[in-house]
Amino acid sequence: MSEHSTDPAPSATGPASAVPSSADAYDSYDPSYAHPSHELVHDRADTLLALHHAPDILTLVNVWDVASATVVADLPETKALATASHAIAASYGYEDGERIPVSLMIEAVGRIALSTSLPVSADLESGYGDPGETVRRAIGVGVVGANLEDGMRPHIESVENVAEVMRAAEAEGVRFVLNARTDALLKRGDRPLDEAIDDAIERGRAYLDAGAACVFVPGLVDEHTAGRLVEGLGERRVSVIGVPGSLAPQRYQDLGIARISYGPWPQRVALTALQESALALYAGGALPASTQVLT
Repeated sequence: MSEHSTDPAPSATGPASAVPSSADAYDSYDPSYAHPSHELVHDRADTLLALHHAPDILTLVNVWDVASATVVADLPETKALATASHAIAASYGYEDGERIPVSLMIEAVGRIALSTSLPVSADLESGYGDPGETVRRAIGVGVVGANLEDGMRPHIESVENVAEVMRAAEAEGVRFVLNARTDALLKRGDRPLDEAIDDAIERGRAYLDAGAACVFVPGLVDEHTAGRLVEGLGERRVSVIGVPGSLAPQRYQDLGIARISYGPWPQRVALTALQESALALYAGGALPASTQVLT
């Protein structure tokens, strides 16, 4: 799939009958009538930035629609929300990797932002071919932060994408919180780990210099890797993903990590619970008495 295709075709795994033939079919959704005021967006952006700089690690349980956002936002421990592109794409029948039309992704994150008073950071993949415009549209529906992947593109191109996003945010008058992602660990191949860490640090420093608030280094980050990243990029400047086998959030906090999120894993947990509940019901069981009722 081309990284610069904004409205790619749905994946072969998606239900063709449920997917419109053109992204224009989704453009009838316009949340601007109920969009938070510029002052509210500005305040939420400042709140999100402060949470990244706070001594306590920012823990973000990723959501993918209004229902999941409402359940997570209702918890007093929740300080902000983050979306997961993989989970949103899956919920619409698309594979991950910018296969979902950008207009549909903006609709999804806009509905989430509209459903809560908390700051929302959106996973905007690589920017759908136009990172600045994609972020401008995201800000327009109330999003105040984002992940942006480098996909290990040439260094100068990746840095320019970060700079483009920050220019777009500045033009909108919002101190946008960019969590610039580098795939140096995920795509290291046969390279030694320390060489991949050095690459992540070099790229991360350039992203921070271009205006990013934080550098997201996905992968299984152990103590050695976390320590090296914090040493190279600074305390409260590194973001990690929680996956099976990751360190506990408290340990990452002790090492100086700013943020931990969980990508598509919360959706996978929910779907696992759904499947297990279905099996129990098929076997003659009953719904648990503790089942939450959404209002």
